[in-house]
Amino acid sequence: MTADGSGARQPIDGSGTERARCVLAPNPSPLTLDGTNTWIIADRGSPTVVIVDPGPDDEGHLRRVLALAAAGDRRVELIVLTHGHLDHSAGAARLAAMSGAPVAALDPARRLGAEGLAHGDVLAAGGCELRVVATPGHSADSVSLLLAGDGALLTGDTVLGRGTTVIAPDGALGDYLRTLGELRELADAAGLRVLLPGHGPVLPDPAGVLDYYIAHRRERLDQVRAALAAGARTPAEIAAIVYNDVDPAVLSAAEWSIRAQLEYLGEG
Repeated sequence: MTADGSGARQPIDGSGTERARCVLAPNPSPLTLDGTNTWIIADRGSPTVVIVDPGPDDEGHLRRVLALAAAGDRRVELIVLTHGHLDHSAGAARLAAMSGAPVAALDPARRLGAEGLAHGDVLAAGGCELRVVATPGHSADSVSLLLAGDGALLTGDTVLGRGTTVIAPDGALGDYLRTLGELRELADAAGLRVLLPGHGPVLPDPAGVLDYYIAHRRERLDQVRAALAAGARTPAEIAAIVYNDVDPAVLSAAEWSIRAQLEYLGEG
């Protein structure tokens, strides 16, 4: 969900790092920003690739992803989901059928094959190593993927390329705050140089972005406390005060975050 108007960055489609290339899905909306970022991961010269977040079940997008992945006679070795929300996962079964690759996910209901994910797992595929980092909060099943060779972290919806994310009904603010703190530590420990989000442009200042996200969450909690003190009680009443400057099309999503904040504060 957009919140900060943080300025222009490099183009999305085709952007990325040496080993990661973005393919933008044609599903733009106020919540998905320009669309879902599907990532093709492969080392130079690798005969295989990894696809992260196939995106919606859109035949044209999936065929484009597969064509770009197959360049140089490569094959798709593995499909990975950062989480199960349909704008990231709906195309996974179709892409698996097209490519013959299994689907790995934290949520067993989203897997095809025996490819589970757990924190600390290292996925050796596409000539690369992707380390799984559990990042619950936006959703309970969210993971990020550390591509250490590029100093990159694929963040799904945990960190967006523009604005800030919502706490979805299957997420929790307490988990999200812990996740942000752990990612901030990882930014230093792993020497992160770039974040590759599930929506929006590439982010070249991981530490700065995460500092902003942490400060933003603290500010929102203070705003919710102030709205409660002013007499607001329902999520809709609080959202009208706290999110009075957002696109009306995302107010329902803002109420998800309000409910998560009330639960965190013990008021909901």
